[in-house]
Parts: sequence; structure tokens; C-alpha cells
Amino acid sequence: MPDLPNMSDLKQRLKRLIATTGPISVADYMAACLGDRDSGYYTTRDPFGREGDFITAPEISQMFGELIGIWCLGIWDALGRPDNVVICEIGPGRGTLMSDLLRTISKLAPDLVKTAKIAMIETSTRLAAQQRERLAHSGARIEWFERFGAIPAGPLILVANELFDAIPIRQFVKLQGRFVERMVALDAAGNLHFASGAGGIDPALLPKGHEHAPDGTIFEAAPARTALMQEIALRIAEQRGAALAIDYGHLESGFGDTLQAMLKHAYDDVFAHPGEADLTSHVDFAVLEQTARNCGLVTGMMTQGEFLLAMGLLDRAGRLGAGRDATFQERIRADVERLAAPDQMGDLFKVLSVCDPATRNFPFQS
Repeated sequence: MPDLPNMSDLKQRLKRLIATTGPISVADYMAACLGDRDSGYYTTRDPFGREGDFITAPEISQMFGELIGIWCLGIWDALGRPDNVVICEIGPGRGTLMSDLLRTISKLAPDLVKTAKIAMIETSTRLAAQQRERLAHSGARIEWFERFGAIPAGPLILVANELFDAIPIRQFVKLQGRFVERMVALDAAGNLHFASGAGGIDPALLPKGHEHAPDGTIFEAAPARTALMQEIALRIAEQRGAALAIDYGHLESGFGDTLQAMLKHAYDDVFAHPGEADLTSHVDFAVLEQTARNCGLVTGMMTQGEFLLAMGLLDRAGRLGAGRDATFQERIRADVERLAAPDQMGDLFKVLSVCDPATRNFPFQS
């Protein structure tokens, strides 16, 4: 695939940077590819949907956002139905999830929509404009923010769907018995490639058994993800509330190279199209959960399939398809399979819920 103008510009700038200052970390490479103001993936394009590079769960079916709305109602009830609650979404995409969420809440608890403050955290002006258009007639009080720390005070109900996977990671590779940082450098021909750096990682941060891992083993750490979870958890610990993080990843820490690029719904080489392809990696939910626990929160984890079924996916699908023709019902069935089946999104995606100790961790805690 030929270089596109934006991509070529970013790739050349990255090459000049590395040639001038030396290799950069995988985290710095990801940050540039995703967030560069002029050529970054999320700052310059709409990546979602069939015309983009991937389809998220809210874009697959309205049922996903509706069930998240039910979760929000459950948390609001567990909080004692406060009238100063803040409903927040970080990384709202096109606003599809929040639109379905608010529609559900407005039908079941109209007072909540009238009193809640809706906080949308979005750094892309392009996506924020789409969100404003989609939510213009929601009847809710909505504000947009560029960072989590700027949202209003009050009990928090937070949703983050496919957020943490896009936050940059650091990679470490085991060489001669020691884990050293994996860097992005230039080879002899001037092409981007992986190289090993001099810096290492505290062995205390490595998973159990790291001493026996063979040379070449990759370990991924995501301090920026941990920092965001800590910020969210401390806010909840101080002002009450709950947060729901949904992403693809693993429930236990381990080893492996999960950095990947997606372009037009297909895997791409991570160095081929900087700024044009989406860069992600699997989320280590064990680290996020422990971070929340360290802040005094109650946590629960399960697969996306388990979560959606617990929230009533099958019942909602049945009601949505009732009285409709066979074609529509088959589409609903296919959507349920894609969202919850173990061999599709059901097992690959995980759900982490965190809440203050006084709030029932619905539906993770009876």
C-alpha cells in the first residue's frame, strides 16, 4: 500500500527525530502515531464503523449501549439516587454508546437525565463535533472536557469502552537474562525497526516466573494506563461512585508481544503507516484491578459475554426482535453472537468494574 500524505509526513518526521536524537520508546512511538496534532490517527480521522478501521461494540448493536445504561441505573440506585451524579464517558467515539445509554435512562429514570451532569472526555475536535451532533437532542446537560481531572464534582458513574488499549505501552525484551527496554530505531537502510535499549525494568514489576522466561520474551508495561486508573479510583474513593472499563485483554499478567496495527479491518505492520493505522495492545486487567484495590475500591472482573448476559442481553434481544420479520430477527441473533459468543468478542473482551466500598458492585456482587 503506498504511503498517504499524512502518513508519509509523520513517518519522515519520526525518522528525522530518531536520526537526530536516537531511538525512541514504544510508548513514544505509539503516542506520536495516535495523538500527533497534525497527523495522528485519532486527531485527523474517524476510525470507527465499516468505512473506518474497526467496529466497536456500540456500533454493532444498540443493545450494548442500552445494557450499559441499565448498569448506570443500577449504580445510581446503589448510590442512593443522588441528584448531583456525574455520568462520564472517556473516549466516546462517535457518541453512539452515550446516545443509546441516555435514551435508555430517559425511558426508565427521566429524573436522572434531568439532574445528572454528563461529562464527555474527548481530545479530538473532529470526534467531539460528531458527538455534539449525535447528542444534540438527548435532553441531557452535556459538557465536553479534554482531561478527566476537569470534570465536575459529585458521585461518579464512569464508562470507558475500548479506551485503555489505545493508551501507549512500554515494551521490554529479555536479553542475556535481563529485561531491557524495547526501542524504535532506524536500521542500516533507514527503515523503522525494533532495537534493544540500555534501560531496564525493576524485576519486582515483572510477572511471576520471569526468571525462567527464555531470551526474546516480551513484557509489556503501561504506566500511563495505571496512572489514569489511579486518578479515576482516587476520585471514586473520595466522592463515591463506580467505573466500568471494557476492553480486549487478559485477566492475569503475563508475557507476550500484543502490539498491533489495524488498517481497514485488517492487520498491518506497525511501522508501515504511522498515523494511518490504529495502534493498540492488550490490556492487563490484573494491573488495573490491583491499582483500584490499592485505592480502597471494591472490584470485579468477568468476560464481556458474561457481563452482557448478566445484564439481560438475551431478554433485550428477544424484545427487540418480537414481531419483526425473519431477516431482522436473524440480524439481532448475529449481533448477540458477535457481542457475547466465546469465539467472537465474548471472551476476548473483558470487563472490570470498580466502586467505593459502600456501593454494591452491580452485577459483580449480589
